[in-house]
Amino acid sequence: MSYNILRVCKWRLAVVALFVLGVQFALASNAPVVSGSYEVVQSTDLGSQTQIRMLIHLTNHGPYDLSIQRMTLWDFSHPDKGGSQACAVSLRAHASTETTQEFTIRRSDYQLWQKGMRPRLVLQTPGPGKTKNTTVVRLDRIASTAEVK
Repeated sequence: MSYNILRVCKWRLAVVALFVLGVQFALASNAPVVSGSYEVVQSTDLGSQTQIRMLIHLTNHGPYDLSIQRMTLWDFSHPDKGGSQACAVSLRAHASTETTQEFTIRRSDYQLWQKGMRPRLVLQTPGPGKTKNTTVVRLDRIASTAEVK
């Protein structure tokens, strides 16, 4: 009789273990490969546009190094011409890096950021052959001691 109870308990334990592993894999696949935060260190009003200099902190959670060739600020409909910058930023696997980039964006978008909206940064990296891979990063704002005007 105790043998049957032990066999039933082992079966339930195996099912629970498989369920837990499945949940962990599902959560891992939904986790972003790259996360980031930003701080605006300088802004210049250009009428309907604002030129901003941003300190961007990126973290690569993935197992492979990334070679970022272009960064694009992408908000609402599509990026303005000045919202995309060629760059050469290396982001090692399981590591972080900081870079300072300048963008020209719509002043209305920048005002929404100041009210708490989070900008999206599209990173372009080389893919197989001549293709390009893109990764979208929703940036968090770094709290600064002085407000940039």
